[in-house]
Amino acid sequence: MTPAVQQVSITLDEEQNVSGLLIAPSEARACYVLAHGAGAGMAHPFMAAIAEGLAARGVATLRYQFPYMERGSRRPDIPRLAQATVRAAVARAAELAPGLPLLAGGKSFGGRMTSQAQAASPLPGVRGLAFLGFPLHPAGKPSDERAAHLFDVEVPMLFLQGTRDELAVQSLLQATVERLGARGTLHWLEYADHSFHVPARSGRKDAEVMVEAIDALVRWIDTTIAADRTR
Repeated sequence: MTPAVQQVSITLDEEQNVSGLLIAPSEARACYVLAHGAGAGMAHPFMAAIAEGLAARGVATLRYQFPYMERGSRRPDIPRLAQATVRAAVARAAELAPGLPLLAGGKSFGGRMTSQAQAASPLPGVRGLAFLGFPLHPAGKPSDERAAHLFDVEVPMLFLQGTRDELAVQSLLQATVERLGARGTLHWLEYADHSFHVPARSGRKDAEVMVEAIDALVRWIDTTIAADRTR
């Protein structure tokens, strides 16, 4: 049975708060601070499926809104504000799930803002970053410039990526992760696009891809936590 979803508030400054959704299994062994993508907020079915799947496997999640999404705007926040929101969400997760190892990341834009925040200054208590479709470049404009900051991140990173993702040419992402060395782990989702959707002709179903992604994420979380404890 999936634990109840708890609505929470996350304070950015004296004048601004954003909303959050916490799912915390009673026997949780970690908490994943999960940021949404540019086009849909924390309650999107993709985000809910990730959170519920992790809860069923003993991992808590804190989903949260970026300020622009909270206002109902379609224009993403500037990086400085987005990164400040990531920091506030991580701090709130530490309050809501005391004692649990923290991981952070998210879908597309949310994952990239998390990695930029981590590269600028380590997020307190965060043991690793997990990206649910890292947006390496705009669609149709292959480049690895967006990956430059990843080399300033010193915690482990997981890239869950569809092989049909138009925002990450396979060869470029593969080369980037290889250059990250032991910090980088790449898990390809066969036939999946940036939203983890697969075409019918692939013989796969979206639900199967989601299960594969969540299982891979949980394995990486457990491995990351175990490795951190031995340091």
